[in-house]
Amino acid sequence: MQEIFGYSIFGNTTIDYLTSLGIFIGGMVAVYLFKTYVLRRLKKWADSTETSIDDLFIKIIEKSFVPSIYLGILYLSLHTLTLSPGFKRGIEIVVSVLVTILAVRAVSFAVNFGLQASLKESHDPERREKQLKGIRALINIVIWAIALIFLLDNLGVKISAAVAGLGIGGIAVALAAQTVLGDLFSYFVIFFDKPFEIGDFIVVGDKMGVVEYVGIKTTRIRALSGEQLVFSNTDLTNSRVHNFKKMERRRVVFKLGVIYQTPYEKIKAIPEMVKDIIAAQADAEFDRGHFASYGDFSLDFEFVYYVTGADYAKYMDIQQAINLAIFEVFEKEKIEFAYPSQTLFVNKVN
Repeated sequence: MQEIFGYSIFGNTTIDYLTSLGIFIGGMVAVYLFKTYVLRRLKKWADSTETSIDDLFIKIIEKSFVPSIYLGILYLSLHTLTLSPGFKRGIEIVVSVLVTILAVRAVSFAVNFGLQASLKESHDPERREKQLKGIRALINIVIWAIALIFLLDNLGVKISAAVAGLGIGGIAVALAAQTVLGDLFSYFVIFFDKPFEIGDFIVVGDKMGVVEYVGIKTTRIRALSGEQLVFSNTDLTNSRVHNFKKMERRRVVFKLGVIYQTPYEKIKAIPEMVKDIIAAQADAEFDRGHFASYGDFSLDFEFVYYVTGADYAKYMDIQQAINLAIFEVFEKEKIEFAYPSQTLFVNKVN
């Protein structure tokens, strides 16, 4: 028996191979028990909570941490054997590459999880998903580039000169393409801060329209007259943007003018008349109404009310109904609207 255990193959005895196999099998059993009893209970606990962060940790453990343990067990079991320097170096390279891939997967999964969480809060997930495609690609490229640099550095590749060269080249590229980079950063601002989204009606300066597309470089808006307006993202983030889609209620101010010959009692009753008309409209909230001023040819009244919601068509329907009702009441009460006129007084001299 001792001869069997002492038998040497490739510089390792039978007992060495059995020890390595024992470590491997023991590690696999430990991982199986962890997955069966610990990880399964953690999943049930995560499913019972309302937060999604615990789900993120469970999935990272399942997708990256457990495979890393398998890899570590294999590496530890092989490390107990006497291996040739070339073979040992090959194992270290393979392990480094696999660990890097697993780490990148974990980071990418966490980033995508955060992006998906922001997608759930969006009012229009389908359009928001289109925006996510571009930002996902950029983030993944950056993550893989950083991971590749760390991997090469761990493998002994001298990358300091290359990184310095890339840094100098990056500065040159940044100076040459600062407008493009500015629009790129503005895209991130629009995506995360969400001053507007696809489908919102916005006004920028003297331009207005519905947002159709938000890209890495430009944002496209469909104007009311039908043409497409193209803005750079930097222009939008540096401008005052009026977002009417996010308006909860619309403040409306309108004026009326009646002739100076209107009797005092009717002038006094006009604010109450108009108040009753506005209050009778659905989705309209009366604020105030006053005899505001003496005009050049009219007695001027000012009224303010609010329309619930941002729908412009609904606002115009309500204003039209108010105008028609005022016209009807004034006609019944024989109150005349004022219009620009002049009165000429002539003195007759004998």
